[in-house]
Amino acid sequence: MNRNVIDAHIHLDMYEDYERVQILDELEATSVESLIAVSNNLASSLRQLEFARMDSRVKPAIGYHPEQSLPSERELEGIMQLINANHDCLIAIGEVGLPYYLRQEEPEIDVAPYVNLLERFMHKAVDCDLPIVLHAIYEDAELVCDMLESYHITQAHFHWFKGDDAVLDRVLRNGYVLSVTPDVTYEQEIQHIVKQTPLSQLMVETDGPWPFKGRFAEKMTHPSMMHHSIETIADIKGIRVEEVYRQIYGTTRKFYRI
Repeated sequence: MNRNVIDAHIHLDMYEDYERVQILDELEATSVESLIAVSNNLASSLRQLEFARMDSRVKPAIGYHPEQSLPSERELEGIMQLINANHDCLIAIGEVGLPYYLRQEEPEIDVAPYVNLLERFMHKAVDCDLPIVLHAIYEDAELVCDMLESYHITQAHFHWFKGDDAVLDRVLRNGYVLSVTPDVTYEQEIQHIVKQTPLSQLMVETDGPWPFKGRFAEKMTHPSMMHHSIETIADIKGIRVEEVYRQIYGTTRKFYRI
C-alpha cells in the first residue's frame, strides 16, 4: 500500500534545531514526502527559504501570521520584496488571515488593519499565481470568503478549519480546501467537519510544533502523526484506508502543484 503523505502545514522554523534535523532525517522512513513550510514573519520567511535550499522536500510559503501585532511597514515591504524575488520557488502565500484568538484576549483590537493586510497578501497571491494559506476560523471564515470571492481567488487553503456547517458549506461550495491536524483523532468538532468534507477537498497537516493531546500527549509533534489522522478519517467516512491515502495525497499534490 502507498502510504505517502504530505504535511500541508508546518512551522518548521519553530522547532529546535535538533528536532528539525530529526524530522527531516525521518521523513523517508515515515512515508512523508514533503512539508509545506509556512511562515510567521520576515525572519521566519527567510528561514523557510534557507531550509528549502538545503532540502527540496521543504516547500516554502511566505506570509505574516495574523495572531500577533501588525508588522511595521518596513517589515511588510521586506516580505513583499522577498515574495517578488522568490515567487518561482514558493509553494504558496501564507500563513495569512485574521486574528481570531488575539481578539478573544484583546476585544478592543481594531480588525480593519488586519483586513487591509490580508487584502495586500491576496493581491500578491493573484499577481504571483500562487495558492493562499489561511488562518480564518469561525466567523472570520465568512469574511475571508467574501474577500476571496471579490478577488476571484479559487486556490485557497483553510488550515485547521473550525466553523459551523453554514460557513463550512460555503467554503466547500467555493471549491476551497481545508486541512485537519492530529486532533481529528480525539476532537468531535473536527471529526464532524471531516464527515461533511469530500476527500477531494481535504488534506492533513500537523501545524507543528503545536502540541496535541490524547495519544500524542507529551510528544514532539512529528509529521508521522498524520498516519493516525488518515486512519481516523477512514473510520469516519467508512472508506478503505488505502483509498483515503490515495485521495488525500492526490488532493494535496494537485492543490500545491507538486
